[in-house]
Amino acid sequence: MLREERRFMAMALDLAMVARDDVAPNPRVGAVVVRNGRVVGRGYHERPGLPHAEVLALREAGKRARGATLYVNLEPCCHLNKRTPPCTREILSSGVGKVVISLSDPNPHVNGKGIAELRESGVPVETGLLASQAFGVNRGFLSLMKNGRPFVTLKGAASLDGQIATATGDSQWISGGPSLKYAHQLRQEHDAIVVGVGTVLKDNPLLTTRLPGLRKVHHPVRVVLDSQGRTPPDSRLFETLAESPVWIMAGETAPPDRLARLEESGARTFRLPVGPGGSGLSLPYLLSALLEARLMTLLVEGGAHVNGSFLQERLVDSIRLVLAPLLIGGQDAIGWIGGRSPERLTGAFRFPGPLKTRRLGEDLLVSVDLWNETLFLEKDLSRRG
Repeated sequence: MLREERRFMAMALDLAMVARDDVAPNPRVGAVVVRNGRVVGRGYHERPGLPHAEVLALREAGKRARGATLYVNLEPCCHLNKRTPPCTREILSSGVGKVVISLSDPNPHVNGKGIAELRESGVPVETGLLASQAFGVNRGFLSLMKNGRPFVTLKGAASLDGQIATATGDSQWISGGPSLKYAHQLRQEHDAIVVGVGTVLKDNPLLTTRLPGLRKVHHPVRVVLDSQGRTPPDSRLFETLAESPVWIMAGETAPPDRLARLEESGARTFRLPVGPGGSGLSLPYLLSALLEARLMTLLVEGGAHVNGSFLQERLVDSIRLVLAPLLIGGQDAIGWIGGRSPERLTGAFRFPGPLKTRRLGEDLLVSVDLWNETLFLEKDLSRRG
């Protein structure tokens, strides 16, 4: 029975991802109605203001919903602070016999109230099915509700001694083919990608998603932290504007003529205040700009100064580091994390929980989840008593 339930919830999660680029800042939600082991209704939330997934699935099921089971990856809404009626009302009037939910909705207007309303009305509710997958689908929305910012993944590729380039800046390629493919899979999974201007000047990257054979490719918005507007107007970034926008995050003192030339090349420019200590741009302002544009997940691809800044400001939720089987050595090599080191180890950045590892060809992928479904659920349960 559990195997079948997992299969139906997996269907709901697949449906939730259909409108991945259109639904923000709302959560991605899919729903299926199952009667006697057969799916009789499907639905997903297409974009803000349109009917929710549960409503569409129940409408398709019609009278067959009575006594059936509704599978949905996020707790149904129960409030009137939006443009559509409460889903709990539709669920109760449909006569479904049971509701299975992956995660509760941290929106303060919901946050357990939808589940409570269904149970108090006599509808059995089960929670937690495929919670890990459900967290991944809605990590941007969950981060918005819990942390007030996008979900941030820090990605890197380094030698075994933690270097990303030699003293001359030579870095292509540290990792192998499978790791490069994985890097593009990460781009596929994020709404935006950010690099420092040093990476643009040194590597002249495209920063697009290149996964041959994929039916639908997602290109993240390409963001460059460039305090003085030094990005070349003839950069390769501007060759692919039809695939993805380019945003230049400049400082308040950036020369206006430089920014004007970048805008002529097709970039959208922003002016950000400086960050803590007067070095670098304000990362909270950057994340606010992303939220205003409904970009809920961010992939940080460095370089070293950018990586260090996100870590020092505790703005990282997930780390994906590829370690290649080579040693660069030397005190003048370029490390993966820039900035100043702490005076003592007590000031070092320590990770909660065990590291996860897996092979990518000859390389080793090290994964660290600083905020995941387990921590989300623990915080949610402790807050609700």
